Order: sequence, then structure tokens, then C-alpha cells
Amino acid sequence: MDELDSRLLVTMRAHPRVGLTELARLLGVARGTVQARVEKLTARGVILDFGPTVSAAGAGYPILAFVSLQIAQGRLAEAVQALRGVPQILEVHGTSGQHDLLCRVVARDTDHLQEVIAHILASPGVQRTDTTIALSTQIPYRIEPLLTQRGSPPPTT
Repeated sequence: MDELDSRLLVTMRAHPRVGLTELARLLGVARGTVQARVEKLTARGVILDFGPTVSAAGAGYPILAFVSLQIAQGRLAEAVQALRGVPQILEVHGTSGQHDLLCRVVARDTDHLQEVIAHILASPGVQRTDTTIALSTQIPYRIEPLLTQRGSPPPTT
């Protein structure tokens, strides 16, 4: 990725509904350049989608929790397959340390969260869960600082 790719991505994030012609105008480059760059970044897996970002809270799931799972030896694939069937699990990451998986989970309320956790515990291979409920979001998902500070070390405090 070069500086133009970074500027393109930051501009697309700032103006998600903008067309290629307007992107080209904002960046001061030809429309064909923008189109070629977008296609290249998409093919490389840098741009993952063009859909709207949907708020789980706005869709009726205001409770956000992070659920760490311990998985029985040799049953990871089975557990992950079972977790795919739980719509309230937004993402699952394999982790190092005390737990094997970290799940981002949403729920309608705390009673619903308890039901979701019970369902997770009933999944094959899941031995134990540890849940942390998010009370607020201090820094929402962001990528722009990485794109605008490429190659620079993090600031020191």
C-alpha cells in the first residue's frame, strides 16, 4: 500500500456513499486510477465489503459482551461449527493464553445474554466460559490511524 491507497481508504471511510467520480475529485486523480486502486485493494483483501455498517444496538441488541471460551482438547472445529449457529455471536477469534476462543456477543437484555451463554455452554466441546459485559465504547472500531500513520512508530507518552 502506498500513500494514495491510504488516502483512498481514509476518504472512502469518511464518505462511505461517495461514487468513484467524486472520490477521484476529492483525491485529485483520474477516475480510472481510483477504480483500478479499489479493484486492486478488493482483490488483495484490504477492502472487505461495501455494505452498510449496522449497529447491533440499533437493531435491537444493545447488550455487548465478550465471552472467552475454554474448549475440550481436540474439539475446536466441532465447537466452532456449533458457534456458527448462534446468531448473537458476531465474531469469534482464536486466542493464546488461558482461553481458546474469544467471542463478541450481543443480546437484547441481560436475561437474553444469560440464555445465549447457556446455549454456548451446551455447544459440543465448550468446557467453560468467562463473560465480560461492555458498559460503554470508549474507542469504536477504527482503521484510519493505521492508514494515516503507516510506517511511523506509535506516539510515546
